[in-house]
Amino acid sequence: MNNLQRSAQTKKSIMEAATSLFAREGYDSTGVAEICERAGVSKGAFYYHFESKEAVFLALIDTWLNTLETTLNDVTYQAKSVPDGLLEMAGMMQPIFENNQFFMGLFLELWTHANRNEKVRQATIAPYRRFEETFTRLIKRGIEEGTLENVEPEIAGQLLLSLSSGFFLQASLETEQGNWGKKLQESIEILLNGMKRRN
Repeated sequence: MNNLQRSAQTKKSIMEAATSLFAREGYDSTGVAEICERAGVSKGAFYYHFESKEAVFLALIDTWLNTLETTLNDVTYQAKSVPDGLLEMAGMMQPIFENNQFFMGLFLELWTHANRNEKVRQATIAPYRRFEETFTRLIKRGIEEGTLENVEPEIAGQLLLSLSSGFFLQASLETEQGNWGKKLQESIEILLNGMKRRN
């Protein structure tokens, strides 16, 4: 393993350790020392990659939201229609709800700190605005392809974002309820049925 690979592995280990600790113990109860111990790295190695605990937190959020955005774009643009793509995307969320409690816990931490920390709030708003723009573009595309009625794309995009965010928040709090992906899919289907073009 060369130096570049070792550096990448160290950064990955730090982020994985931080994800686990932030989700289980909370952001405030986790320190750099705990992250280093769990990751098996020195503090020097930590500060080589990140200037602070907050920097790790922001990097984790950015990585997670970018992954979700990429998945959304890939699924919806490969689907035969916008409604089909949105429903497929919603169905794909079930494994995240079921198997990714670390990130679900991190999602709660994000909302908590976005409310108290301006830097975290700004870092959170940016990807949310991208999601809203993505949903708005999809609604416009649905109108252009003739599968959706001529609704207000910006409002519909905001509604889709609010619906998805609400499900993430509820699933983070009510983990025992299960099947959130199916519930999200059915909710989006109800919303889309109201927007589908009637022949």
